[in-house]
Amino acid sequence: MLDAEWALLLACAKPHLDSAALANRLAVPINWPALIALAEDHGTLALTAGQLFAQHESAIPPESLEQIRAWRRNQALFTLNLTSEMFRLFANFACSQIEALVIKGPVLSQRCYADPGLRQYGDLDLIVRDRDILRTTELMLTLGYEARISVAAIQSQKIPGEYVFRHSRSKLLVELHTEKTFRYHPRPLPIEQLFQRQVQVTFDGNSVPAPSLEDELVLISIHGAKHFWERLIYIADIAAFVARQPLDWDRLFSAADEVAAQRMLRAALGLAATLLDASLPEKISAAIRSDPTVASLTKQIIRWLPAAGSAPPGIFERARFRIRMRGSVLSGIPYLLRLSVSPTEEDWAHNEEAQRHWFLDALGRPFRLAKKYGRDGKS
Repeated sequence: MLDAEWALLLACAKPHLDSAALANRLAVPINWPALIALAEDHGTLALTAGQLFAQHESAIPPESLEQIRAWRRNQALFTLNLTSEMFRLFANFACSQIEALVIKGPVLSQRCYADPGLRQYGDLDLIVRDRDILRTTELMLTLGYEARISVAAIQSQKIPGEYVFRHSRSKLLVELHTEKTFRYHPRPLPIEQLFQRQVQVTFDGNSVPAPSLEDELVLISIHGAKHFWERLIYIADIAAFVARQPLDWDRLFSAADEVAAQRMLRAALGLAATLLDASLPEKISAAIRSDPTVASLTKQIIRWLPAAGSAPPGIFERARFRIRMRGSVLSGIPYLLRLSVSPTEEDWAHNEEAQRHWFLDALGRPFRLAKKYGRDGKS
């Protein structure tokens, strides 16, 4: 176990840096190569480096210091390229009268850390309406992108997990999401309300449309639950978001109620408070305490979190987690069943995605999941 390294990572992920506590963490021997690898796995290397460089750069060994600096240079270059491409895409979307919203990525980094480069991400995530996905795909093809989901599959109304595009030259990745791909939302995403409540986020002298603060926080809470909260960056984002943004708490829980994600939101806020000392209004803390399942889920997540997904829960533990995160057993079991039989592109027959009926894909999905997550490949 990398106890000292994990404790240092947690200290650096807190939205309110405690210099004395950080100094204490650095007073014990640190395996710096292991710390760097762990921070990368958890998506917090940029955040960790920023905190250490601000006050404790001298504590980092020269070889590790140079490694981190090289990584930061590459990350800064990638961020500049991706944000530049984001502005280009929105200019083209505007010309084609396609509405889109940015989620996660540079906008979330700006909102959480006041810097689009202080959060690790590997692609650009955009929300568009399902009715616009075909012409958006056609536009992306003209802009030099290769589509993982074919036009034929879209015309056949097959719904993937996301619509992935890779630029043929720069290799930048863009993922498009619609109200139909947010399958981990307990209820369908109210996309028109999302667009109505949109706001502009400004950085690098440009503004881009994004969900409201409250809608974004609900989205990233559901995203964390989708991934079993297996990376520290998911929780750090929640803590930083709460610390730095003027949230309307009533509006926040109303947005969560729209998609039946109240427990997912309470779990997100509870994790941020427990692990990273996020400060919450008393009425919110009381709401979290009133849900004993949140405390149980928090303990479960804290147990597997340090592994950063390298020791994922088994298929039955995953199923129970989904049910409990959704709410009651009566609501959780239908939610789990829907996730278990809603096919994505991974379930489509090779080279037959436009021909084979979705029902056949749905029949095969539980067996694929059992093989993927069952012990030793067996359910």
